Amino acid sequence: MMNKSPDRKSRFRGVLLGTAVGDSIGLPAEGLPPGRAARLFPGRWRQRLFLGSGMISDDTDHTVFVAQSLLAHPASPSAFQRRLAWCLRLWLLSLPAGIGFGTLRAILRLWIGIPPNRSGVYSAGNGPAMRTAPIGAFFAERADMLDAYVESSTRLTHSDPKALTGALVVARLVAWCVRETLVDRPDPQVFLELLRSAGDDREWQTLVDSVAEAGSMNLSVEALAGSLDLSRGVTGYIYHTIPVVAYSWYRHFGDFERTLTAVMDCGGDTDTTGAIAGALAGAVVGDEGIPRDWVSGLRDWPRSPRLLLRIADRLDQTIEGIAEVEPQIQHAGPVQQPGPVRYAWPILILRNLFLLVLVLLHGFRRLAPPY
Repeated sequence: MMNKSPDRKSRFRGVLLGTAVGDSIGLPAEGLPPGRAARLFPGRWRQRLFLGSGMISDDTDHTVFVAQSLLAHPASPSAFQRRLAWCLRLWLLSLPAGIGFGTLRAILRLWIGIPPNRSGVYSAGNGPAMRTAPIGAFFAERADMLDAYVESSTRLTHSDPKALTGALVVARLVAWCVRETLVDRPDPQVFLELLRSAGDDREWQTLVDSVAEAGSMNLSVEALAGSLDLSRGVTGYIYHTIPVVAYSWYRHFGDFERTLTAVMDCGGDTDTTGAIAGALAGAVVGDEGIPRDWVSGLRDWPRSPRLLLRIADRLDQTIEGIAEVEPQIQHAGPVQQPGPVRYAWPILILRNLFLLVLVLLHGFRRLAPPY
């Protein structure tokens, strides 16, 4: 548990590093029901992809793309969307080991010339929610910009309004943590109102009612998942993922390990639920609140923990620069910002081929006992 409130830079670091940690821990168990996952991976959750270490998947990749696109275009949602579109186009060429079907279709639409503002497909997958946390941190003080950027990110790949609702929940929860420097668990009614404000459709409001009931009865996260008919695992449907992850964030507020453990104990899409839960919990505890062995167990390159921290620091630096010039911006002209962080991205094809081999080996391992 936390002893002091992390500063803004630490919370930014917690968002990006927490995403990667949750992603890397959950990746080997992705798609498994909770019982089978517990038998194949007994004991405390930790990285187990390769020799006790872990690597990131598409969840962290997309989060990096969003953060870098924010650094490139911190004042134009449309320019941000265009850069993010090119990140996704080139990402597909790097042969990623995992990619959602909705996201794949949207990227193919981008490649055939459909513009980014019309490339999204009608899907309510988890893609928009898994990458939206940096937007919440960056625009914690600007609700209008937050909503505009989340919509730009979401519509790029997913046009179903449910996808936007889920993405807004994640971004707004992160913004709340950063803006209010939350340390103690907030009032439940404020939490529930934030959830309700993200979408007005009946299905979403019913899900928020379920979260409220679970909280009033002090149910476990697994019990909530069971009440939503997710006893075999949390699926890739955004209206399954977000209530479970948000409830775990609230129930285990301020405890990074318990938040992630409760989510991943539910099974299913564990890399994505772990990534989103890690971002939310990281926004509360900062990078210092993430278990050290979970950070050291993340061994990846070039999108390494060090790179993630550099990007987080650059985001914080960019906000600081904007705040300093904002009173004079109408006289100063365009604001010069440091821009995206450079790294050795061309090596990603070889890295992704290695990850693909590891994923295939894990797939074969699942054919063997214990069942």
